Amino acid sequence: MENIKVQIKRLPHGMDLPLPRYMSDHAAGMDMYAAVDNETIIPPGAWKLIPTGTSIALPEGYEAQVRPRSGLALKQGVSVLNTPGTVDADYRGEVGVILMNHSKKDLKIKRGDRIAQMIVNKIERIIFEEVEELSETDRGAGGFGHTGLAPSKSRG
Repeated sequence: MENIKVQIKRLPHGMDLPLPRYMSDHAAGMDMYAAVDNETIIPPGAWKLIPTGTSIALPEGYEAQVRPRSGLALKQGVSVLNTPGTVDADYRGEVGVILMNHSKKDLKIKRGDRIAQMIVNKIERIIFEEVEELSETDRGAGGFGHTGLAPSKSRG
């Protein structure tokens, strides 16, 4: 596993909060913290941009993805609206999290709450090559559930 250095800046409203961090030795994502001044309420079916109090400078060729925390999704019906949110290598503004409340009750976000996770990935740039025809496959154009929801039962 390769370790890369990424510069991170604490913004004035995030000075007392932990930096994003891995919560276990083999975690893929780093937990991110809410840098809200006061308790923030997200009503059912609504979403809000939650600040993290940090900005980052990713190396060229990398991106950060902001993803939901599975515990919040399961226990409180919370997701990241644009999941995964992408932080590009040339972005220097505050990293924010667009939280969506899918539950039937108000979601309360307090300062320092762990609200999402961030994963940094190496990216590849592609160059499209326009062609008249694509190569054939067994699947062809089948998509959007074309294989069914359950395995077919054999009839003896």
